Amino acid sequence: MGEVDLKLPGGASPAPGFFRSLMSLKRKEKGVVFGSPLTEEGIAQIYQLIEYLHKNLRVEGLFRVPGNSVRQQILRDALNNGTDIDLESGEFHSNDVATLLKMFLGELPEPLLTHKHFHAHLKIADLMQFDDKGNKTNVPDKERQIEALQLLFLILPPPNRNLLKLLLDLLYQTAKKQDKNKMSAYNLALMFAPHVLWPKNATANDLQENITKLNNGMAFMIKHSQKLFKAPVYIRECARLHYLGSRSQASKDDLDLIASCHTKSFQLAKSQKRNWVDSCSHQEETQQRTEEALRELLQHVHNMPESAKKKQLIRQFNKQSVTQTPGRESSTPQVQKRARSRSFSGLIKRKVLGNQMMSEKKNKYPTPESIAMGELKRASKENMNLLFPGSPAVTLMPTRLKWSEGKKEGKKA
Repeated sequence: MGEVDLKLPGGASPAPGFFRSLMSLKRKEKGVVFGSPLTEEGIAQIYQLIEYLHKNLRVEGLFRVPGNSVRQQILRDALNNGTDIDLESGEFHSNDVATLLKMFLGELPEPLLTHKHFHAHLKIADLMQFDDKGNKTNVPDKERQIEALQLLFLILPPPNRNLLKLLLDLLYQTAKKQDKNKMSAYNLALMFAPHVLWPKNATANDLQENITKLNNGMAFMIKHSQKLFKAPVYIRECARLHYLGSRSQASKDDLDLIASCHTKSFQLAKSQKRNWVDSCSHQEETQQRTEEALRELLQHVHNMPESAKKKQLIRQFNKQSVTQTPGRESSTPQVQKRARSRSFSGLIKRKVLGNQMMSEKKNKYPTPESIAMGELKRASKENMNLLFPGSPAVTLMPTRLKWSEGKKEGKKA
């Protein structure tokens, strides 16, 4: 996530000693350093030079004044052989070490920022600010340039990225001491742009049109080196949300990203809610129509002339509570139940009509008894007369039939 800074030499912490021991382990794998592809073992060898230069940044003309060629050759052979070098012995000069570092970068098979990213770095210099009307100005947009460099550094090969971090920090610290060494960020850019940015085997004449862009770009990287090795803010926030499950959002870009991520789910929830409301309103409308029809039917029954048929219909309404619907209270006052008739015909009506709703509920969880009752219900009136001819006390269960017949005989006696 780019939040942990690499511990660099020159600080008061014990990190330099630990880093030095780590590099000594890597240096045990001996191999040619100069002119070879960049590796972690090669960086471990070159780190000895960088560590020494951090302690000698006040030397005037550092990286500009050449060193002694004989001493440089001795250092070169020692690095290629993987030999530990005692640079603090006073045998070598700071200019020897600085010149050898530039020589190492110049002999790499490709520039430190790679050939693949060369044209991208040329475009960074063209990132300018826009005015209120949306017109491009001549003022560089530093924030966009820094973000572009951060993204390019993220996709560098790890050895290139590690060495670039060490080199830019060294040049940054050198530029901070320019009152002593007379080397500003732009002067250092002139020394290192050919090794960091320029394509190999390219001359100043080949890059005549872009040489100013390249030098200015190198100076920009030196000045802002402390910001370039972190991922952009919105990428760090997105990574935090993804890996840590944090809900903290520290940038506008992240807020926009989160909003876009949840747009589809929000629209889906909204449509589901709208469908649910429409369904509820449709059910309420159907419920109202049903109740109105039932009220009209009940009113029509009350307006009928007094007769046994009218009493039977009213009794049927009261028995089955047809003025009520599931999950809803009745809109008309419930009529008080009348005393049940003790006649056999009333008993049959109560059993057939009164238990009809209960039988329908039992059908949801079928049992042997409920299945038998369902078969009897589906039988027609004529079939019932055929099965039990001449018996007015027919019920749904054989046991009830026997009880009813016995009661009738007792009454006649």
